[in-house]
Amino acid sequence: MSAGEDDVPEEGTPIGVLLVDDQPLMRVAFNLVLESQPDLTVVGEAGDGAEAVRLARRSRPDVVLMDVRMPGMDGIEATTRIITARPETKVLILTTFDLDEYAFAGLRAGASGFLIKNARPEELLAAIRTVASGDAVVSPRVTRRLLETCAHQLPTADRPTDDRLGRLTAREREILTEVGKGKSNAEIATDLHLAEATVKTHLGRVLVKLELRDRVQAVVFAYETRLVTPS
Repeated sequence: MSAGEDDVPEEGTPIGVLLVDDQPLMRVAFNLVLESQPDLTVVGEAGDGAEAVRLARRSRPDVVLMDVRMPGMDGIEATTRIITARPETKVLILTTFDLDEYAFAGLRAGASGFLIKNARPEELLAAIRTVASGDAVVSPRVTRRLLETCAHQLPTADRPTDDRLGRLTAREREILTEVGKGKSNAEIATDLHLAEATVKTHLGRVLVKLELRDRVQAVVFAYETRLVTPS
């Protein structure tokens, strides 16, 4: 269980989405797609990061569809402020390609994943529903590839150790390291000779102890604390 699972929308309640993009035509397109779905509703639209932060406080969206390349306050700063003020809100970063450094910055800021802007409508809808349910939309392997591409932005070896690591047992730390390598629960279970259900239980405890939102955030944490280093 991730730290935010208790905050998912109640069954039968439409998922509230805040659209953030500095291009009005993009917002219109997203709006048309989302409002065609009975379980989704657009609660607001913003053309820049500052407006997004204001609207998020007022409309309390379940999901923010966040462009990052905007004038004034960009999507990364807006993501940080929104999640700090309301951790139960999930942010889905919109980017132009999957190894974009903005996507990496968005994940570090607490986003639950990123989506390529030219994704098909069904991919967009599935991504929104996935993050609203408390899961992430970027696989750990893609996250790892992104982190290694953006390795120059990772902390150096002389950075102080994160105190939160001390909350983990030896086994939990081992599980976190394997997750950071992009392995699935099944792969970790095989490598460590554990039941897959046991791995899932350990990972749930890791997320709670480290106050992480999901598995992708665990991968980012493993890199930032240098449990896993870029190859």
